Amino acid sequence: MSALVSTIQAGFDVEKVRGDFPVLKQKVHGKPLVYLDNAATSQKPLAVIEAIRKFYEVDCANIHRGVHELSQRSTAAYEQTRVKVKQFLNARTKNELIFVRGTTEGINLVASSWGRKCVKSGDEIVVSGMEHHSNIVPWQILCEEKGAKLRVIPIDDRGELLMEEYEKLLGPRTRMVAVAHVSNALGTVNPVREIVEMAHKAGALALIDGAQAAPHMKVDVQALDADFYAFSGHKLFGPTGVGVLYGKSKLLNAMPPYQGGGDMIRTVTFEKTTYNDLPYKFEAGTPNIAGGIGLGAAVDYVNRIGLDKIGAYEHELLAYGTEALSQIGGLRLIGTARQKAAVLSFVMEGIHPHDIGTVLDRMGIAVRTGHHCAQPVMDRFGVPATTRASLAFYNTTAEIDALAAGLTKVKEMFA
Repeated sequence: MSALVSTIQAGFDVEKVRGDFPVLKQKVHGKPLVYLDNAATSQKPLAVIEAIRKFYEVDCANIHRGVHELSQRSTAAYEQTRVKVKQFLNARTKNELIFVRGTTEGINLVASSWGRKCVKSGDEIVVSGMEHHSNIVPWQILCEEKGAKLRVIPIDDRGELLMEEYEKLLGPRTRMVAVAHVSNALGTVNPVREIVEMAHKAGALALIDGAQAAPHMKVDVQALDADFYAFSGHKLFGPTGVGVLYGKSKLLNAMPPYQGGGDMIRTVTFEKTTYNDLPYKFEAGTPNIAGGIGLGAAVDYVNRIGLDKIGAYEHELLAYGTEALSQIGGLRLIGTARQKAAVLSFVMEGIHPHDIGTVLDRMGIAVRTGHHCAQPVMDRFGVPATTRASLAFYNTTAEIDALAAGLTKVKEMFA
């Protein structure tokens, strides 16, 4: 693999990037930290940490409607993030971007607001067999409430959607197709533009869960023609507790509010409340102001490096990691899609994933073990859980070598 190493090192200054992430400098159990749990949450660069610190040290005040200087500054910084995300996603207008707590809340907002207004008994919602629970359970709740039916696109042994089966599921009762852009459990990159187009031909809307895509590849919601697109800040090297739901203006305008409270109103009397314009109609109460500002800093940071460079580097890491892990006897990769993001999920013969994760942790290697909030995926592949190493642009081939060496030791321990 030496040729691959030189290619990666020549094309991307990973050591410079790593210097921006303070957490990576520490030791865990006396070993240098090898952080391979990026699909769960990513680490934060100094630029994000400093933006949050500045808000709390200098500008801390509630946003909107405040006439004093601190409120004006905090409002400007918070709303500037909306402009940055508009450019990041290539939305038509910043008013199509709703700040939420994360992808999960974004999906719940659509299921609750759009779904309760538009879905009737006998209607159908289509999801895929590789969805995160966050893109299954809200639709199940809606279907149970409305008497609708949840239909599932099957996946093959590679972890790819069976598109011909998807086409068969679409019909006159299909109201929404909700699929992941990238699978968190398998790494599969789905053909979402084609999925959206097929949904629209059937007269349905399409929602894309972009939690695992937005940090790793360019997303153009206009090119995708997605009706809704959601992502989380904490996976995009930003703070926890903040995310974005994109929705087409005509749909958002027709939807009732998701929650009631401050800032989502225009006028309130005991007889009637009139609602605010987009996007504020869906943003009740004091938001995560520091998180929103931190998200803006994260978008700036990723843009400075360039998503094209990030994606290319992570693809090379994935190829290197796939080769390294494939050489370990008794290890089986779960998810071998031809179009794949930098996720390595696997099982080892005779060894429970939790045991693997525990032993690796003592070596300073952080991976995720379990069903990854994707139990139907585990059922599809006949395993209770997997070990998942998920990569980001601050990871290195040396860290993958450490993982492979650690897994070899795990195998020896349980032989």
